[in-house]
Amino acid sequence: YTQLEWVEVKPEKIKKNRSNDIILNLEAESIIQKTKKRDYLIALDRYGDQYNSIDFAKWLEKLAINSNGWTCFIIGSPLGLSKKITSIAHSVLSLSPMTLTHEMTRIILLEQIYRAFTIMRGEKYHK
Repeated sequence: YTQLEWVEVKPEKIKKNRSNDIILNLEAESIIQKTKKRDYLIALDRYGDQYNSIDFAKWLEKLAINSNGWTCFIIGSPLGLSKKITSIAHSVLSLSPMTLTHEMTRIILLEQIYRAFTIMRGEKYHK
């Protein structure tokens, strides 16, 4: 349905002598280095906007039509995402108000993207 690239940024090691804010800011810098100015950044955070599958498909389709760069979904490390990332993101998306591991977030996000494309094409996957 679409071209997809999975880019991982190695999380910083959690150490007693470094605060979570310092770690998150270091991770934010690593994430920013992987993006381009024309990319549309979507930070995943439990406090972000929530959509049902049909509305997510409509939203994603609108992004695909209107964006000039990549649509980048940013999943945080075990500590989450820095406020630096959520503040520069064009959108903040929530898959659930519950806290999810970043591994589970990957699976759920990929499934919802796949589902969105089947909805856009009018295929029978979504019921």
